Amino acid sequence: MINANALPEGLELSEDALNKKDMILRNLQEVLGVDKLVKQVGTTGKVLHVYWGTATTGRPHVGYLVPMQKIADFLHAGLKVTILFADLHAFLDNMKSTWELLENRVIYYEHVIKALLTALDVPINQLHFVRGTTYQLSKEYTFDLFRLSRHVSQRDALRAGAEVVKQVDSPLLSGLLYPLLQALDEQYLKVDGQFGGVDQRKIFILAEEQLPKLKLGKRWHLMNPMVPGLSGSKMSSSETDSKIDLLDSSNLVSQKIKSASCPREGDDNGVLAFYNYVLLPIINPQPIKIANKDYFSYEEIKYAFDSGLLSEENLKAKLIDFLNELLAKYTYIYILQCSTDLIQNVIEKGYQEINVIESKAPILPDISLNMEQYTILKTVIGDSEIIGNDDYVLRSRIVAGDPIHVVFPIHPKGRFHIGFLSGLLRIKVKAYLAFGNLIHRSCIFQIFYCNYFFPYIKRRPKLMLF
Repeated sequence: MINANALPEGLELSEDALNKKDMILRNLQEVLGVDKLVKQVGTTGKVLHVYWGTATTGRPHVGYLVPMQKIADFLHAGLKVTILFADLHAFLDNMKSTWELLENRVIYYEHVIKALLTALDVPINQLHFVRGTTYQLSKEYTFDLFRLSRHVSQRDALRAGAEVVKQVDSPLLSGLLYPLLQALDEQYLKVDGQFGGVDQRKIFILAEEQLPKLKLGKRWHLMNPMVPGLSGSKMSSSETDSKIDLLDSSNLVSQKIKSASCPREGDDNGVLAFYNYVLLPIINPQPIKIANKDYFSYEEIKYAFDSGLLSEENLKAKLIDFLNELLAKYTYIYILQCSTDLIQNVIEKGYQEINVIESKAPILPDISLNMEQYTILKTVIGDSEIIGNDDYVLRSRIVAGDPIHVVFPIHPKGRFHIGFLSGLLRIKVKAYLAFGNLIHRSCIFQIFYCNYFFPYIKRRPKLMLF
C-alpha cells in the first residue's frame, strides 16, 4: 500500500486539503504521479477530474463494489468523476460481443451503477457517464491514434495489454490497439488522472511515457488492488462460479460464500478481501462485530483468522449477513429505477445467447465472355497481374455492364520522381483503350492525392482526382 501521509518537499496543505488527499488515496495499492496529484489537491478552486473505464463485456457483479467504493471516496472528496463505458474496447477484445449487445449493455451498466452508488449513499451530482464510441471514432481521435502508433512498438503494445486483454497464441491486431485507445482516452475525456485496477499498471505506464511525446500531457494514475474471486482467482464477470451477481437471491449468496475458498495462508482469499476493500470502508469508523467481538481494522480480523481465534464459519456468516443486507437495499433501488419495459428489453437484448455461425464460401456460377467482352477484359488487365489470378469480379462486372472502378494508390513519402511515370503511363494507356472499347460504359481510374503530388498528375487524361 502507498504512504498517504507523505507530502512533496516544501508543500503545505490545509486541513481540508489533507482530508481530501487522504480520502482519495486510502486503500489504494499504488499511485503513479502522487506528487502531481497532491499539488493539484492543494490548488485553491481546482476541481480534480478522474475517470474510470469499464469494458461492457459481461454483467456487473459484487466485485464492482470495490471500484464503486473507491469512486464513492472520490465523490465524497469533491472530485468530478467520469465513468467511461468502453464499448469499442469491448468490441476489440477478441470480438466477443456484437454492437447490438454492447449498445444495450451500456444502458444496463449505467442504471446498475447509479443504483449501486445510491445504495452506498453516495451523492452522484458530480458523476458523469460517457460512451467510448461517441468520440473514439472521430477524425481527430483516429489521427492521434495513428500518431501514437508511430511511437509504440508491437512488443510494447502487447506487453501493456497483457493483463487486460485476453491472451491467445496468435494475438489479434485489435488487442494491440486496446492499450493505445485507453491512453488516448485521458486526453479526450479532459481528465487530470485515471483510476483502475493494478492489472492496468502497464497501460498507465504506457500513457505516462507516450502521451507527452505527442504533447498531450501526463496524468496521475490511481490503482486499486485486484480482489480475488470466490474461487481464489481474479473475480471475473464472465466466470459465473467466481462471482456473486448483484441480483442473486439471499440463499444463493449464502451458498456461494459458504463454498468459497478461504485459506489461512496466501493472498487469494476472496472472503478476507471483501472485508478489507468493501465491508470495512463502508462501515468505517464503526467497528464490526463478528462472533460477539468488535474488530476495528482489517489487520485485527486477519490476525484473528490466521491465528485460529476467528473461525472460517463465523467470518463467512458475517459477510453473508452484510452482503445480503446491502444487496437487498440495492435490489429495492434497482426495482424502482429499472423495472420498466425499456430496461427489461435492454437486458434481454444485451444478454442474449450469441450463436456462432460457421461461414462457408459461396459456390459462384461460371461466367462466359463473348469476344467483345473478352477483348475488354484483356485490355483492362494488359500486362498487369491480378493477385491470386482471380478475375471473377472483373469478368462479372464486364458481363453486367457495370462501371469498372480502379484505384491507383501513391504513397507520397518523398519528392515526386521519374519512377512514378511508369505507373501513370500505364494508366494513360489503359484509360484510352478502355474508353475506346467500353461502349456506354466507363472505366474510372481514381488517384487519391496530397497537395504536393496534385500538380504532377492533374493533367493525366480520363482520371478522376480526389
